[in-house]
Amino acid sequence: MTKMDAPLVLRADEGPVRTLTLNRGEKFNLLSSAMIAALQAELDTAAADESVRAIVIAGRGRGFCAGHDLTELRAHTGDDSWQRQLFDGCSRLMLTLTQIPQPVIARVHGVATAAGCQLVAMCDLAIASEAARFAVPGLKIGLFCSTPAVAVARNIGWKKAMELLLTGESIDAGTAQAWGLVNRAVPEGQLDAEIRRLMDLILARSAPVIALGKKTFYRQICQSLDAAYEVASEAMASNMGYEDAAAGIDAFLGKRAAPKMQF
Repeated sequence: MTKMDAPLVLRADEGPVRTLTLNRGEKFNLLSSAMIAALQAELDTAAADESVRAIVIAGRGRGFCAGHDLTELRAHTGDDSWQRQLFDGCSRLMLTLTQIPQPVIARVHGVATAAGCQLVAMCDLAIASEAARFAVPGLKIGLFCSTPAVAVARNIGWKKAMELLLTGESIDAGTAQAWGLVNRAVPEGQLDAEIRRLMDLILARSAPVIALGKKTFYRQICQSLDAAYEVASEAMASNMGYEDAAAGIDAFLGKRAAPKMQF
């Protein structure tokens, strides 16, 4: 099998954790139209699989993801319909990360730039190698990173996002952690161990409650304060009807060990 014949996204399951690895490392795992479609298909499949409790997105080769395939974009210059279809497809992919019931963790090494940085920002959690670098450098080639800005600004705030967007300069993993783009920056040899540590904590919790909580979080986060509380109050009332909530609260009040949650 040649590199071009190999799957664009590799799937590997370890118990209830599914790892989806972008498999074009020689091209820094560019988000071509085909790569977007392949990752979308894998996420749709995972979302419908109740045996999958959590998802890791990783990249092969020297970097996580360097954004869109500029050669492909340039080949369709002037074709507004094709361009809109590509960016609509990418936006759907990014939204899917927030809409599927499982928590999604980005495993970031090397570079995460432009739409690759957007991919990191849209995952629920992100663990980065200390050597990783992040940027939305479109202005350097006359292309403002408008779609990555949607995700990045919601992670790090307006002023820091505009600094990245207007300068095109990269930041290191320590800065990305301080700004809120990633949860942890660890030595590259500890990436998988840190992800496993987080996974162990997540897998010990109730899958139905996590699914409800994730859905609620993304529904309320960009709404007005009163609308956000309306969404959250509805979710809390619903959550109180879950068997895991009843069992957990009774155990707490009775000073007993927490019961095993539903998986």
